[in-house]
Amino acid sequence: MIHLDEDMLICDFAETYHVLDLRGLSPKLAAILAVGLPDTSRIKMKIANRRLTLEQMLLTAVLDRTNMLLWSKTKDAQRGANRPKSLLEALESQPIEKDFKVFNSIEEFERKRSELIRG
Repeated sequence: MIHLDEDMLICDFAETYHVLDLRGLSPKLAAILAVGLPDTSRIKMKIANRRLTLEQMLLTAVLDRTNMLLWSKTKDAQRGANRPKSLLEALESQPIEKDFKVFNSIEEFERKRSELIRG
């Protein structure tokens, strides 16, 4: 898991176990805790190639079906026009963007900040 996305694993350990120093754990204990992470943890969602939790998927599917049911009672439905788009499909097909920069020190951050401010 650590090779897949170390930052996600660190966040999951911090959130679930309040462990900030992942490397300070013995490999066996780290492995046991990693397996015990909930299925909704960042790293397990990434492993499963999922963007949404099961609960989010079910709620979105209910919304989609409700929209379809309401639409089916309209004149547009009789003509086959303006069919509602599936929110579930839209959410699952969006690419995951990582539009951020990670800094390893305050000094590194301050240098980049100064560059951006100066233009």
